[in-house]
Amino acid sequence: MRRRILLASLFSTPVWGQEQPCCGPITLKGERLAALLDRLDVEHLWLARLHVNWETGEADRGPDYVGPDRATHCSAFAAAVGQRLGVYMLRPPEHGLTLLATAQTHWFGSAAGQAAGWRAVASMAEAQRLANQGQLVVIGYPNPDRHRPGHIVIVRPSLKSAAALAVEGPQVIQAATRNRSSWPAAKSFNLHAGAWPDAVRVFAHEAS
Repeated sequence: MRRRILLASLFSTPVWGQEQPCCGPITLKGERLAALLDRLDVEHLWLARLHVNWETGEADRGPDYVGPDRATHCSAFAAAVGQRLGVYMLRPPEHGLTLLATAQTHWFGSAAGQAAGWRAVASMAEAQRLANQGQLVVIGYPNPDRHRPGHIVIVRPSLKSAAALAVEGPQVIQAATRNRSSWPAAKSFNLHAGAWPDAVRVFAHEAS
């Protein structure tokens, strides 16, 4: 009897990869959001060091172009996701691509952003839960240096555990120095000293 109890306890004890999801199931709407994000092919579009069309991510200048708006495209990608979901966020032509991520993050919390349907999210667990339900959730870092760029990422549906969430933050998709279709949020802000987790802000919007 003791042996059966011991075996049962061993098999019932969750390990990292077997823990229950932190933030609820991925709903049908969440599955549709994940599919849309994957179709955008961010690892091959919105590439750094190229000037791109913000809506499509395709390069619209030659590889020798050395003018502005060619470094990275996190904010352009975020705006393109919003456009496809029928959700407005600050974007061209209302704001240029230069330093757009910081401007977007401030805009979400402004009266204009709230009037457009954006609301602040209180925790990373809530951010992941809302993404799993198919809402558009962004994590933004407004750089306090107005001459340097911030960063913004989209939370993607994920069944990660509470333990993983505590270490990694939500799972995100991003355009950056290296584009990632699925990446821990904590690593997304590595190039911005002091950003994660205390200086980022999280917002959500219902998606169509």
